[in-house]
Amino acid sequence: MTGFDERFLTRNGLAAQQLAALLLNHEPDTRLPRVRDFAEELGVGNGTVQAALQLLETAGAIRTTARGHLGTFLVDSDRSVLWRLSGLGTLLAAMPLPYSHRYEGLATGLRAAFEQAGAPFAITFMRGAGTRTTALIEGKVDLVVLSRFAADRLIEERPVELVADLGPGTYVGAHGLLLRHGASLETDGLRVAVDHASEDQRILAERVFAGRADIRWVEASYMQLRDLFAHDRVDATLWNLDEVQDRLGAGVDVLPLGDEVTRDLSSRNSRAAIIGRTEGAKALGAVRDSLDLSLVTTCQAEVLRGERAPSY
Repeated sequence: MTGFDERFLTRNGLAAQQLAALLLNHEPDTRLPRVRDFAEELGVGNGTVQAALQLLETAGAIRTTARGHLGTFLVDSDRSVLWRLSGLGTLLAAMPLPYSHRYEGLATGLRAAFEQAGAPFAITFMRGAGTRTTALIEGKVDLVVLSRFAADRLIEERPVELVADLGPGTYVGAHGLLLRHGASLETDGLRVAVDHASEDQRILAERVFAGRADIRWVEASYMQLRDLFAHDRVDATLWNLDEVQDRLGAGVDVLPLGDEVTRDLSSRNSRAAIIGRTEGAKALGAVRDSLDLSLVTTCQAEVLRGERAPSY
């Protein structure tokens, strides 16, 4: 270890690490809290805070200036240095499998936004909103990406909270009713594909076919749909059209969704939501206010138009 590194193992250095995490949410040319306020929050003395601030200045993490009775202002900061010194590690987000350009664009945008905010960021891909949320609650990931519809349900039931809603069309483009060519929706004993790993798909399918006691549910994932339709094993399903585009063949018709309620559910399914633990991961709290979420949607749109190569 270098002599400089050893200084961050002292009492002052440990306070500097805590201050680094707090300063990640301070923008340049803004007034910093008073030394005694920092001291109270960290549970240390005023002298320790002053020494910690000096350590961060020496490390090139921040530059401050005193403006008399106005207080001390942050001139600028190097967010990557602050993050490294804070010891917060890498933020990990769980997303659906990147089977569509829309998800690839979403992953690209999230990576860009977190990197711009100075946070090391990584993505793990998991199928099923429930699986991703369990990983979040167990502390295996810091963030989960899912539909706003699924997020609303989970917020009611689990200790999670909404971090961001990225707007319409950021999670899926549209849902449609898929019907085997030549089949009729009125057929008694209609065979309908359902994926219980997908909260969105299951709820939408059950809503579309509500009141039909004759429905024969067939467990399936989107990867099986082409074969199931081609071999006359299912008659219909309700699915995300991003998943099935160019994968179903000519023997499947795509019909619009029906009633207003179903269209409303589909609309909320189209919005990408980000959730975190209610108690909050410390790393997420340190960067949350600095995220430029418009960068996420900009990057996603560029990937969808073919103007940007996916990078995640």
